[in-house]
Parts: sequence; structure tokens; C-alpha cells
Amino acid sequence: MKGILALYIICFTINASGQNQTFGRKMVDTLASPYFWGRGYTNDGMKKAAEYLASQFKSYGLQPMDGQSYLQEFIYPVNTFPGKMEVAVNGKELVPGKDFIISPESRGAKGEGSLMKADSVQFMNQKDRLIFKLENKLTWSVAQEAVDFSIIQVDRNSVSLPLTSYKVNFENKFDRKFKANNICALIKGTAKPDSVILITAHYDHLGGMGSETYFPGANDNASGVSLLMNLAQYYAKNPQRYSIGFILFAGEEAGLIGSKYFTENPLISLKRIRFLLNTDLAGTGDEGITVVNATEFPKEFEMMKKINEEQKLLAAINVRGKAANSDHYFFTEKGVPAFFFYTLGGIKAYHDVFDKPSTLPLNEHEDLFKLIFAFNNKLMGN
Repeated sequence: MKGILALYIICFTINASGQNQTFGRKMVDTLASPYFWGRGYTNDGMKKAAEYLASQFKSYGLQPMDGQSYLQEFIYPVNTFPGKMEVAVNGKELVPGKDFIISPESRGAKGEGSLMKADSVQFMNQKDRLIFKLENKLTWSVAQEAVDFSIIQVDRNSVSLPLTSYKVNFENKFDRKFKANNICALIKGTAKPDSVILITAHYDHLGGMGSETYFPGANDNASGVSLLMNLAQYYAKNPQRYSIGFILFAGEEAGLIGSKYFTENPLISLKRIRFLLNTDLAGTGDEGITVVNATEFPKEFEMMKKINEEQKLLAAINVRGKAANSDHYFFTEKGVPAFFFYTLGGIKAYHDVFDKPSTLPLNEHEDLFKLIFAFNNKLMGN
């Protein structure tokens, strides 16, 4: 029987070669497109992405995890920037996302005036409660609060010093009850349906900053979603001994909100989860992957390393200990064994407008697929 299984795995590996890469590329291109507007908080970006991904689960043949709906709704506060996004310094108009970003907790501002040097990297106007801060790299994020001043982070290479004058016109909107959804689906096991292997990734990103600039989020985390969806499509056609669950989390960028909500309101018993695999930043891999929680679950980590060595998949599988840096964390805190892995090497775009599909190699998408496939087989005793 084991010989037949080994032959099947070899045949599967050969047949899957190339198809996984094509699937992954198409999914990343779709999720990072302007239609989904950074899968965030303006232009219904996150809502559109949730509806699309839920429809994909349905088309693959997966069932809602709770038997009723793929969507698990929750709410949280978030500061957004839906409209005007105009900033000029020393008479030069700056380009949103490339020359400047608005610090995500900022209030809106409109006006012009002079700037006073506060220190080597900050210039300010106290009357308008404005701070201009020079940065070597522009990295945006999401804030759950709105403060009573504005910080404009400026790429130091885009301006001449000193900063002496400004003209600004940008607006914020603080949404106290933003509605988001986790997307949860399940494929029932054929022999041990009460044992669940869970595969997770966050589908949200940063959204847009103003009406003309959005953050595509190709590597973070359209790449991880594409890997998850590829596995979902395969397992739907090939049910396993254990049940295979899939969760796409919202609110990760705002502070792991969706995964925390799920662990506090689980749609399946957390005790049923044999293992959780969380993927984020899965679009590169020249230097291999790092596995968070490797030291927490050494037996499973050695299992994964052995698979990689035998099949010669990734350049390296590196050890990292416990960390609250992605959606695996609150599951681990509840006693669920879990790994979070991310790829290393390649492009350095992160939380910026340059994290786009055209620069993302997806060069290890197939090998990651094969690694997870083989690892899950070992977990199920195959």
C-alpha cells in the first residue's frame, strides 16, 4: 500500500508541475488588481475580495465551515483616507505613495504655511498641527485610532532641504465599526473527519491612501492566499483521511484581529485541530523559508525538514521560535499546534506601492505546494 502511495505522490508531483505556478500567478494578479484596491478600507476593497474568495471556495466544492456561510463577520475601528491626497513641499508637488505617505493615525488637513525645523529629520507647523518627517523608506500600515494632528512621512530623496513651506489637502474618515469577514471553508475527511488540518492566510492588505493611490499587496499577502487557494482546489477534488479546513483572515494588518476573533468564536472546536499551517509573504524563496514555532514543535519541524531534504525542494528551512507576528499566534496561545512560514530572499518591497505582481517571482510556489502536501500526508499517517 505504501508503495502505491509513493507512486501516486510521484505522479501527482509530475502532473502538478507548472499548473501550480500558473494558478498562483493568476490569483496574485487578480487580488492585487485595482478592482480590489489593496483589499482594504476604501472602495469596498476588502468586501469585494471576501466575496470573490468565498465564491471561489464554493466553485471548488468546499463547504462553509459552520455549514451555513463562508463569511464570519466582525467589526473594529479603523482610520481611513478616502478622498483628497495632495501634498507639496517647498513648492514641489509630491507623489502619494512614492514621495510621501500619511501616517495612518493622522487626521485630515488643508492649508499652507511655513515650516520650522524641530530636529534633523522633523519639520513642523504648530498652528496647523502638522509634522513632516524624513524617511529612508516609506512603509505604510493601518491604525485603529485617529489623533488630533497629522504626520506626513517624506522620502528624503524626493525633497531638497531644509523644508521651509508646505501646502496640503487630504482627508481622513474614522470608521468606528468597520465590517470585515473571515472566510472559512472545510473539506470533510473520509476516515477521521473529526481530525482537522487547518491551512490559513490573511487576505486583507492596506487598501488605499486617497482616491488615486492603492497598495497592491502582491507578496503581502496575495501570494499566501494564492498558495492556500491552490491547495483548497486540489483537496476539494481529492478528499483526505482527515478533514482539511481553510481560513482566510481579515484584519491581520490592523493587529491580527480576524484570527483573534476566530479563536474566541471558533466555528470548529480548536481541540479538533491536528495542526495549523499559516502562510504569509510566500512570493519569493531564493533563500528558503523561515518557520515560526519551529522550536515549539520540534517533532513536526524535523518532519518538515526531512521532507525538504528528501525531495530537494527549498534552499533552506530556518528555525525561529515563538512570535506574535502573524495569524498563527492566537491559535498557539489556545493550545493549537501551529507553524507560520514565510519566504526569504528576492524583492524587498513591503507595505509600499512597489509590492506589485510584476515584481513578484513566485519562484517557489510549486515547491511550497509540494512541501505542504507531503507534510500533511505525514500528519495524517500516510
